[in-house]
Amino acid sequence: MLNIIAHDNIVELNLARPPVNALNLELLDALCTAHDRAIADGARGIVLSGAQGMFSAGVDVPALLGLDRAGVMTFWRAFFATCARLARSPVPVVAAITGHSPAGGAVLSLFCDYRVMANGPYRIGLNEVQVGLSVPECIQLALRRVVGAYRAERLLIAGAMIESEQALAYGFVDELTAVDQVVPRALHWLGELLALPSRAMLTTRTTARADIGAAFADVDALPLDEFVDGFFHPQTQAVLQALVARLKSKG
Repeated sequence: MLNIIAHDNIVELNLARPPVNALNLELLDALCTAHDRAIADGARGIVLSGAQGMFSAGVDVPALLGLDRAGVMTFWRAFFATCARLARSPVPVVAAITGHSPAGGAVLSLFCDYRVMANGPYRIGLNEVQVGLSVPECIQLALRRVVGAYRAERLLIAGAMIESEQALAYGFVDELTAVDQVVPRALHWLGELLALPSRAMLTTRTTARADIGAAFADVDALPLDEFVDGFFHPQTQAVLQALVARLKSKG
């Protein structure tokens, strides 16, 4: 479900839940645990990666639809807690976006310090609106600080999925490279950052990321009840059920 790979003082957390690295409660919990353990063991940087061609397809919607309200609440709290881990990580984190990255996969990448994406016909975006989900302010903030307010508004409201070249042009990702070079380039960028005087770099980083850190200072203060209410809205449920039916018919 999660491969943990040491690269000297950098730890790679590699999503390994075939076929599409869909995010379920177990994977989110594993990510949080591995992040915390890496920090405790002295890691100076973290790379979050996926499989070639697929970073993460986002939330495991079929599994989520089978849960009652308490189960759905537990899942979404774990999702936002994972976002908080990345947003408030004491060490730099790079998203090695090894392929497609819709919805939840794109969200996780936004909380990282830097994003390297595979060049090619791969798409990334917050397509929540297309599947009937609203995007909460704490996630909108993450996109705004990366692409700017106007571009974020256009992408979010349309639920747009954009290809890698456009993602680079918009500033959604920082760098494109061949799919087999995504992790090496992520490690290279992180290595150069870690070569800087550590106190000055980390202090400046904390200041630069203070807004996103403050937004996730207390996961339980986020509007989780309101978000879960939206998840159970009849229109949202209808759209999600139709999505799952389409996925099953393709399978």
